[in-house]
Amino acid sequence: MTDISRDEDQRVTVDPVAIGNGAGVFDLHHPPSDELISDCVHCGFCLPTCPTYALWGEEMDSPRGRIYLMKLGKEGKVALDDTYMQHFDMCLGCMACVTACPSGVQYDKLIEAVRPQLERHRRRSLLDRLFRGLIFALFPYPSRLRVAAVLGELYRRSGLRALLHRSGLVSLLPRRLQAVEALMPPARLRRLATRTPAVTPAVGTTRRRVGFLTGCVQRVFFADVNQATVRVLAAEGCEVVAPPTQRCCGALSEHAGREPEALDRARRLIDAFADVDVETIVSNVAGCGSTLKEYGRLLRDDPEYAERAAAFSAKVRDVSELLAELGPVAPRHPIEARLAYHDACHLGHAQGVRSQPREVLRTIPGLQVTDIPEAEICCGSAGIYNLVHPEPAEELGRRKVENVLSVKPDALATANPGCLLQIRRYWPGDLPMFHPVELLDASIRGVDPIAAATARSARPRLEARTAEPGSF
Repeated sequence: MTDISRDEDQRVTVDPVAIGNGAGVFDLHHPPSDELISDCVHCGFCLPTCPTYALWGEEMDSPRGRIYLMKLGKEGKVALDDTYMQHFDMCLGCMACVTACPSGVQYDKLIEAVRPQLERHRRRSLLDRLFRGLIFALFPYPSRLRVAAVLGELYRRSGLRALLHRSGLVSLLPRRLQAVEALMPPARLRRLATRTPAVTPAVGTTRRRVGFLTGCVQRVFFADVNQATVRVLAAEGCEVVAPPTQRCCGALSEHAGREPEALDRARRLIDAFADVDVETIVSNVAGCGSTLKEYGRLLRDDPEYAERAAAFSAKVRDVSELLAELGPVAPRHPIEARLAYHDACHLGHAQGVRSQPREVLRTIPGLQVTDIPEAEICCGSAGIYNLVHPEPAEELGRRKVENVLSVKPDALATANPGCLLQIRRYWPGDLPMFHPVELLDASIRGVDPIAAATARSARPRLEARTAEPGSF
């Protein structure tokens, strides 16, 4: 690769000499902006917050290093080969550097410009293409996920999973398939057919009419979270509208650089909400909400959708944002517990929503909300990252678990299903884990989900201690 040494005190500027088409190794369809590249002054404030730099200490796997690679790419001084692509592939897109940067470098816009370029101009290996194709043929489709959920439960209940783990045969699988097997969430088969009502009336006086994004993985594997979200919104005076025609929002595709797919899904979702007269569109998934707020940028070149997309994005709020804005009216009942709160990257960094989840959780009497060390470091979930890059994702997952353990919580809350699955995979015992809205829902309904979950996890241990000799 081209020599990448440079004066650390110099601002990164792109050589104005046009090379080829004027964009170097990139095409002219929204390459990374010279102006945004030039904002980086190499101060290094991003380095301690970057997960890949924290793991490897490699400059080219840091935000400022990747920005320098963008500069070299724009100047045509580096080949768009596997090595170049890998440095960007290894970026989790957590946007912690955006939060940390004192110069306001918009790394989010830069990396989101680079990923589609790489997908257009560098052909991945056959196995990589097949694996990624499998992911995107499954995850954005709730009906297919439901079939996968049934097969997953059969795999568990048949004893095949236990047999593979006891025999060690599971370790013979490729690492990516091991990650799929380990991250596969449990499914409650009786709830797979659960659908969010098209309209849920407000309890009492209607304070707001809101649209609700039901998600893909969320509606299949985390239907309880959707139900809790609707109940809490209704209890707080919101009429909730969930268009039954809505499909995938395109977040996974957009984060992976699959631009045409992401734009098509964005258009379809805008159409699904077109006839819904709502003031706010609510998301309870950090990654989805982040992308919904970017529809205006994503569809800026589409004359039919540009204005509609910008109007759509302007209405989007995370559920915690809306609840903090409205303020509580439904009575809360105590939940006496110490709760660790984990900032999902696409909520805290990408959307800048940090105080609101804590604010709404602290409306629950008796609940002690505590932060965890290295809160800015990603847990390693990052969309499909923990599936396509399982080794660094595991290191980050275990690091996150150690930090959660250090605060000795009774439970954990985070606003992203991927984070919940990632942390659960590496947790050494039974820790109750919740979306914040589930705790609000429980408090409003007068139940203590943390105590109930703790009792359920203790029951098998109690039965084991009282079992007859020889019964194991």
